[in-house]
Amino acid sequence: MKPSLLVLAAGMGTRYGGDKQLDKVGPAGQTIIDYSIYDAARAGFGKIIFVIRRDIEEQFKTSFMKPLQGNVHIDYVFQEMDNLPGDFKPSPDRTKPWGTSHAILVARDKIKEPFGVINSDDYYGVNSFKTLHDFLVNDRDDKNYCIVGYKMGNTLSDHGHVNRGVCRINDNNNLVNIVETRKIEKRPDGIFAPAERGMEVEFTGDEIVSMNLFGFKPTCFSYLEEEFINFIKRSAGDINAELDIPTSLDVYVKQGEISIKVLMTEERWFGVTYREDRPFVVSSLQDMVDNGVYPEKLW
Repeated sequence: MKPSLLVLAAGMGTRYGGDKQLDKVGPAGQTIIDYSIYDAARAGFGKIIFVIRRDIEEQFKTSFMKPLQGNVHIDYVFQEMDNLPGDFKPSPDRTKPWGTSHAILVARDKIKEPFGVINSDDYYGVNSFKTLHDFLVNDRDDKNYCIVGYKMGNTLSDHGHVNRGVCRINDNNNLVNIVETRKIEKRPDGIFAPAERGMEVEFTGDEIVSMNLFGFKPTCFSYLEEEFINFIKRSAGDINAELDIPTSLDVYVKQGEISIKVLMTEERWFGVTYREDRPFVVSSLQDMVDNGVYPEKLW
């Protein structure tokens, strides 16, 4: 059975402005998601499942379902605030989704095979999808998952600070933990992030970071649901609280119930974190078309 790919596309691009997932950045009007789908399909993924908001359903059908019909198996689910386990009900004041961990859970009924997870507005690179696919096909331990790790220096924006999950690994390249590091900024004198007591932390750029490129087996759903229920019990009154994927799995890594292999890639990540990033994305994709990495028209 071929692995599937879950595309997290329900988030809003608050710093960028508007629905950046649907922004056309390729030479023939493609979005970044189009390139991810193309890379996933040629790597061997069999089905692409989107997690979207209900209010962009028609846009999604026009942009992806219709153009890709006959080329790739596409499906989708909604990430809705009231899609909660048990008898939990969201606060009437809540307006934002519950986070990436919840986004995976809402797709539970669609996935019965190993699967990858990506952000919809990130470009991951051809070889990253090959690395992810090969792990999902060849690793037979149903409690062994993976992250495709990037060098921090290959993931930064020239137009402002970013948040990155910095990975700490053991001698077997298994994840020990992910430290969410905020406001990492590339400057002429180096790469820095603020720290406590007014000091700055300097990075070399070779640190391993997670860009939400995960590989899972179906066993992950029981762990994610258990931790999500714990999260709801703790944070139901906080209308801004979200639960991300690394936080959900951290407790089970520490308990030794699961392991997460960190698979390195030399690919350069890029995305439209800020609107000023867009020209670089457009020119990078055009360069890859010119160099034969992609055809001008993907399908």
